[in-house]
Amino acid sequence: MAPLLQTDPASGMACLRAPARWQSVLLMSDLHLQADDLATFAAWRAQVQACQADALLLLGDVFEIWVGDDALPQDPFLQAALQVLQDVATQRTVAVMRGNRDFLMGDAMLAAHGLHALPDPCILDWSGPRMLLTHGDALCLADEGYQRFRALSRSPDWQAAFLAKPLSERLALAQQMRMQSQAHQAQLPTWADADPAMSAAWLAQAQCQHLVHGHTHQPAEHALGTARRHVLSDWDLRAQPPRAQLLTVHADGRLLRRDVASAA
Repeated sequence: MAPLLQTDPASGMACLRAPARWQSVLLMSDLHLQADDLATFAAWRAQVQACQADALLLLGDVFEIWVGDDALPQDPFLQAALQVLQDVATQRTVAVMRGNRDFLMGDAMLAAHGLHALPDPCILDWSGPRMLLTHGDALCLADEGYQRFRALSRSPDWQAAFLAKPLSERLALAQQMRMQSQAHQAQLPTWADADPAMSAAWLAQAQCQHLVHGHTHQPAEHALGTARRHVLSDWDLRAQPPRAQLLTVHADGRLLRRDVASAA
């Protein structure tokens, strides 16, 4: 794969420098793909297979659980989902950012499927609007318990110790952490949102007017001074009402949000 990622000289941040020929980019986040929800998987597969954009950028939590790349050979569902992306990547650029559910995905595994690993945060620099892309969890400062776990679980020592455990134990621990996370979220008075001051500071450092993220499962458009914050939808066709949105960014500056849940 041709290298797309560089370091932005002005900000020092990771930067995806797009080819001049790109006319549109499709953004998704928080798919939470899992074998227990084949309806959402089928809807997502149909959308990415029909993608006509020059690039598909997935901003984290592509999978509900990822306990290590060594689980892949034993999991037909994960194999099927990655095969979908690998097939799409033969026609257009596909880049994957890690989220809080799948931060253990390895660069080598992604590259083996023709996928680019997208750092978090990362600037999208192209002929269209310059944007700062992130999963969004690092911005949710009010969720102090999660931020403590995030700092711990991103450390090399924690990851090495976790990955050294037997696969069955890792899967059980992941399910336990998932239930604890759901219980923790249920106790919060409000859903933790991106901190405005930190969001503005990131945008200033990146010299961007657009911030795009997921994680909060609260799709919306927000003004942030003179900048804009675009929150991507999560995907869940079992929810009432079902949720599934796409955000397409065009080189002429248009940002088009499309709801595909009802059609699916």
